[in-house]
Amino acid sequence: MEPQRAKSVTRSVQWREKAFPYALLAPALLLLAALTVYPFFYILHTSVHRLTPAGETFVGAQNFLRLLGDPFFYRAAVQTLVFTASALTLEFALGLALALLLDSQIRGRALWRALLLLPMILPPVVAGVTWRLIYNPGFGPLNGALRLLGLDTRRLTWLADPIVALASVVLVDVWEWTPFVFLILLAGLQAIPEEPYEAARIDGSSPWQTFRHVTLPLLLPALLVALLLRTMDLVRLFDSVFILTQGGPGFATETLSLYIYKTAFRFYDFGYAAAASLALLVVTGALSRLYIRFLTREERA
Repeated sequence: MEPQRAKSVTRSVQWREKAFPYALLAPALLLLAALTVYPFFYILHTSVHRLTPAGETFVGAQNFLRLLGDPFFYRAAVQTLVFTASALTLEFALGLALALLLDSQIRGRALWRALLLLPMILPPVVAGVTWRLIYNPGFGPLNGALRLLGLDTRRLTWLADPIVALASVVLVDVWEWTPFVFLILLAGLQAIPEEPYEAARIDGSSPWQTFRHVTLPLLLPALLVALLLRTMDLVRLFDSVFILTQGGPGFATETLSLYIYKTAFRFYDFGYAAAASLALLVVTGALSRLYIRFLTREERA
């Protein structure tokens, strides 16, 4: 009996050792399911129903078919695309320039890095309220500084002009999130080994040739990671636009996320808003998949 008892004890100990990691993961998995899996299936359920005070009515794919002929949805999608492209271009140009500058041997690099990260530390709500005060045409410091230079700012309303409003919101996003791009690119630059630069110097490569043929290819993985994260954030941007303009003036700065919010919580069309949310999720997932596929291909190469 003793050998059999020893075997059973050994099996019990082995089973406990195998089950222990899963027991540690169980709370996190349950929390993840509560915060992501359940809301996803709830939105999927809502998107095929029409919600009224009397209850739910199954409508099938009707909400998704409405999206195909909704000019307001397409207008919000185009403005989101313009906003994303503009902000990405500026953030990566400035972030790369700052990363290259602070990767060199200049005085006070630690201080400059700390100062550059300050906008990213601020909560988006605080940043939005601050910039709304800065843009104020009456007492805002921006128009005040322009008046000191002798410029007429009586007609310069940064958030009330349909042409200037979108550029003003882009400027706020660039100010807040360029440090994020800078931080990732700086880490990528510092991870590049010194040997390729030494070989380029021996070959007589110019600074531009070194940047183009050495720095940029080796920095590409970090560039793609930053591009992936910022694209995902910009496509579903809500907080800054909501605080600064709430989509105005008119619909000049209405993004997809803000359009979905208004559809759900102002017009109480929750089924249609859920369908639009799923469409936005599909677009974001497709862009993310494209970036990840390109990134893995570059890593293999």
